[in-house]
Amino acid sequence: MNTPALILIAALIPSQGTGATKAPASEHQHQVEKNGDKAMGFSHEKTTHHFLLRKDGGAIQVDANSKDDKESRDQIQSHLGHIAKMFADGDFNTPMLVHSVMPPGTAVMTKLKADIKYIYEASPQGGRVVISTSNREALAAVHEFLKFQIKDHATGDPLTIGAK
Repeated sequence: MNTPALILIAALIPSQGTGATKAPASEHQHQVEKNGDKAMGFSHEKTTHHFLLRKDGGAIQVDANSKDDKESRDQIQSHLGHIAKMFADGDFNTPMLVHSVMPPGTAVMTKLKADIKYIYEASPQGGRVVISTSNREALAAVHEFLKFQIKDHATGDPLTIGAK
């Protein structure tokens, strides 16, 4: 076999475990992760995000990957408590800083902020912000916002209303 063919084959074979985390899918994904770590105050590598759609709204859930990681848990809890208050005030600057664009749905969520409830709930490994509304326009905006988060954070969460 000639040298160029060997180089091509070597390039196509995935490297075996070096212990490194897998590379981001894109430069945009890398930037979202970098911005998120800075804006949220905890590492995306030590935590897991979920954005869940519900019939009356949804939830933003973040947990430390290790039950022994009290530092990440405390940072998550502080951040989510703050996010619940900011969102209730119609302030979506943190998601804008993370994504470098204002996420879809936030203009309507700001306009209809009195119709949307944001409840922070702590958990043993982190916490969540439960978002609920009975206003149909606000609900559509909340779902639009959460679907954007699912896609941009590449969480793999369902883009349909689930039971979680």
